[in-house]
Amino acid sequence: MRRLSLSGILAAILSFSLSGCAGMAQKVQEVKVPVPVPCKVEAPLRPALAVDGLPVGAGIWEQMKALRAERKQRQGYEAELEAAVRACQ
Repeated sequence: MRRLSLSGILAAILSFSLSGCAGMAQKVQEVKVPVPVPCKVEAPLRPALAVDGLPVGAGIWEQMKALRAERKQRQGYEAELEAAVRACQ
């Protein structure tokens, strides 16, 4: 009799423990978290400006021509810088 009750208790414990494993599995929830990453864009090289190459006694027309060329150089350089900044955002 004693043996029957011990085996009955073990059977009950085993059945309860197995029924605990048969519960609903937890649903996996995906969470998107922004992660900062370092920007690895090289800055463009600064151009040699046209005005810096003028001789000291250059005439007004030469100076104006060099200033117009420098303006175009700066616009191109600024566009390259802006593209580098946009690549990091």
